[in-house]
Amino acid sequence: MEEPLVPLVPMSHTAHIRSHRKPRRNASSLAMRAGVAGGVLSTLAVAGASGAANAAESTTQTLEMPTLTADLATQVAQSADATRQAAANYELQAERDAAAAKAAKQAKADLAEAKKKAEAKKKAEAARKAAAAQAASRSSERTALSASTSSNVSAPASGSVATVIAFLKAQVGDAYVMGGTGPNAWDCSGLVQAAFKQVGVDLPRVSQDQSTAGTPVSLSNVQVGDILYWGSAGSAYHVGVYIGNGQYLDAANPSKGVVIQDLSGYPATGAVRVL
Repeated sequence: MEEPLVPLVPMSHTAHIRSHRKPRRNASSLAMRAGVAGGVLSTLAVAGASGAANAAESTTQTLEMPTLTADLATQVAQSADATRQAAANYELQAERDAAAAKAAKQAKADLAEAKKKAEAKKKAEAARKAAAAQAASRSSERTALSASTSSNVSAPASGSVATVIAFLKAQVGDAYVMGGTGPNAWDCSGLVQAAFKQVGVDLPRVSQDQSTAGTPVSLSNVQVGDILYWGSAGSAYHVGVYIGNGQYLDAANPSKGVVIQDLSGYPATGAVRVL
């Protein structure tokens, strides 16, 4: 039986030189190399595991970010709501303050108006009392004058006076017109002139002359049919005729026309008698 052939490995041409020979790997060297390799692998495994852990941690952190962002958005929304509510409260308070100021201003104006009205009412009451007192005084004077004139009035001396008085009373209600001489509108002297003309007595046209046309008489002795005048004799500005009972008839003014009035309300200055 033939022995198996062992393959020959050509040696390097420098193999015979010791320094050029490759050192043989013994078991300890291999074991060391294996340990080193295992350490390297372990290190790589740890690094890989650490990297995986870091990657996992990064993934976890990345997943948690939306939660943090949502919380922040909620806080921002709540802060905005709080700001709007505060603004609404400030606006409401401002409106309340404005309403209170307006109410206070109105109350002040109402108080001033009430004081003004009270003062006006007080003055009106004082004026009313003064007017009442004055009216009472005038009434007393009229009563005294009426009593004085009535006690001294004589009856008409003849039918001529009655004719004059009847004519005058027939004109009551006619209009007053400056310069009027009838038959439906008169001034004071035009009416007196027309009345006495009814009995044949021609009087001057104007009141100044009529105030001196007859015999002067005192007001305390005045009789029915006497001519009354206002102003001084010779320059009188108004005339009328006494008709008895403290009354006279005249063409008073445009607002009254021909009327009968109380002598006590507008006392004459003097009187003349022509009948």
